[in-house]
Amino acid sequence: MRLLPTTLAALPMAIMALPASAEVVASSDAGFVIRLTEEVTATPQESWKMLLTPGEWWSGAHTYSGDARNLYLDAQATGCFCEKLPRPKDAPEDQRNGSVEHMHIVYAEPGRVLRMTGGLGPLQSEALHGSLTMTFKAVPGGTRILWEYVVGGYMRYKPEQIGPAVDKVLTEQFRRLGAKLGAKTPAAPPAKVQDKDEPAPAGEGDAGAVSVGSDVAADFDASLKPVAKPKAAVKPAPKSAPKSATKPAAKKPAGE
Repeated sequence: MRLLPTTLAALPMAIMALPASAEVVASSDAGFVIRLTEEVTATPQESWKMLLTPGEWWSGAHTYSGDARNLYLDAQATGCFCEKLPRPKDAPEDQRNGSVEHMHIVYAEPGRVLRMTGGLGPLQSEALHGSLTMTFKAVPGGTRILWEYVVGGYMRYKPEQIGPAVDKVLTEQFRRLGAKLGAKTPAAPPAKVQDKDEPAPAGEGDAGAVSVGSDVAADFDASLKPVAKPKAAVKPAPKSAPKSATKPAAKKPAGE
């Protein structure tokens, strides 16, 4: 497979040889990098075809509409990974349906490489640049799939908090795709999705999370622990000036 200079040239071969891997491989104040890899029994062309039908494998719990069937992926430059938002029942008849661009397609080489840019979930509201590169390489018995999501810029989240949360959700989608393609490593059971009516776990929730105003953002936010606000410094009470010692009056000599 021809490696692009901006994608995998620096990727250690030891990591590429692993049958399954998912982790935040770098994190700093500037951003973070997530790397996911899996080997499947499907061919690169079969894997590519399934990738282009996100409604078949993406979780509806991580969409704005709540239904993965509203997702579509137009795999050509200037295309997008988008979602249709159904018109609310109480909306005027002439109101158009809504839509969301999750990511923008900047490079598409069928069966080999797909690169998209954009911020997933709550990252969309931040001043960030995210680049997700998906590669497919034929290996004995199938295909090695590799995703790298590089995120950097200014955000109101702390990278050490949001990075693992994004990794968790992106890994779930990656594993769901792998399951459709015959992953050689069995996928772990899906994590329980917290019901909207359930109270957030103690110490988590809205306090300290940036409100983006969507269910998918709230799902990410629920994984973040609130950032404790710094306590105001308590100024010590001013010390009172020491009282001057009162000298006893001198005794007069007897007879005076």
